[in-house]
Amino acid sequence: MSDIPKDHPRYISLMTRERIVEGVDIGITSQQGLVAQGRGECFDYLVGERTTTSAFLAEKVAVCMLLLAKRPVLSVNGNAAALVPEFLVELSELVGAPLEVNLFHRSDERVERIISYLKQKGASEVLGGKGDARLSLDHGRAIVDSDGIYKADVVLVPLEDGDRCQKLVDMGKTVIAIDLNPMSRTSQTASVTIVDNVVRALANMVGLATELKKLDPFELQNIVKEHDNGRILSESVREIRDGLDGMIIDM
Repeated sequence: MSDIPKDHPRYISLMTRERIVEGVDIGITSQQGLVAQGRGECFDYLVGERTTTSAFLAEKVAVCMLLLAKRPVLSVNGNAAALVPEFLVELSELVGAPLEVNLFHRSDERVERIISYLKQKGASEVLGGKGDARLSLDHGRAIVDSDGIYKADVVLVPLEDGDRCQKLVDMGKTVIAIDLNPMSRTSQTASVTIVDNVVRALANMVGLATELKKLDPFELQNIVKEHDNGRILSESVREIRDGLDGMIIDM
């Protein structure tokens, strides 16, 4: 990685970029992932590079859903593997959800590299290598494991494609999306949309899972019942607008 001084005002953002570049170098992240990261950074500016109130609420609901699920799965693509491998492994253990590698630009070699990488980071179970089931899509994300995403009741999909999100919802699954653009197809389609940077979101969810595991199912269900994804999306748009208004006033 580049030698970026910790007192640089863009340190966190620059280090995030470095992780994506390193992911490309070691063969777990696609070059297209670099473009996706840049697009996400744009929206991160708009939310003030912070976890907003609506995002944190969505993260709390999402953790409750994972804890209540019978067959939860955490989907992992190349960018997520590069950015938050430790958080994914920890959340997987806390909520009892296996990780499953699922890629748009899929190759068996890249899937195996990501599986190996996640296991190096401490994962005990990583699905995605069998690829013995298929969603009705015309690209690599269609390929899933029959005992993973295909049978899951709740799927966490950080950094998602809108068409796969729609297919999973159509299959009757609860889909938790992490997407910095509240207006994207993914955000509009998901059961729960977390409008936050995946690095902050996964860190928050690990902390929340540690606390929420102490609650009984009835208490978790009450939190979920209060969730309204339309309201969360409206709040996230308002928070972006308020942030932009504040920037204009400061100028």
